[in-house]
Amino acid sequence: MAFTRVGTVDEVPSGKVKVYEVGGREIAICNASGDLFAIDNVCSHDEGSLDQGELMGFEVECPRHGARFDIRNGEVTESPAFLPIDTFKVRISGNDIEVDL
Repeated sequence: MAFTRVGTVDEVPSGKVKVYEVGGREIAICNASGDLFAIDNVCSHDEGSLDQGELMGFEVECPRHGARFDIRNGEVTESPAFLPIDTFKVRISGNDIEVDL
């Protein structure tokens, strides 16, 4: 495992999504009621930026066509998408958010 520091816990308030560039990829950190999850920031349906959509509990909705994904495992929860998105392990070290790509 190769964890990389992406930011700090206080940069991602509860119910919000913040994007960081890691290794040439846009990784979206999602804060679902204090639990942090890392997902690929690209919708598998139409390549929309998921951070521009709405975070609802453990689901993020793409702003383009309303596809939804579970931020815990990347699975599609609402069409028109049918392919899952990538998810990444997150750990907290002090106040730092680290992601394993």
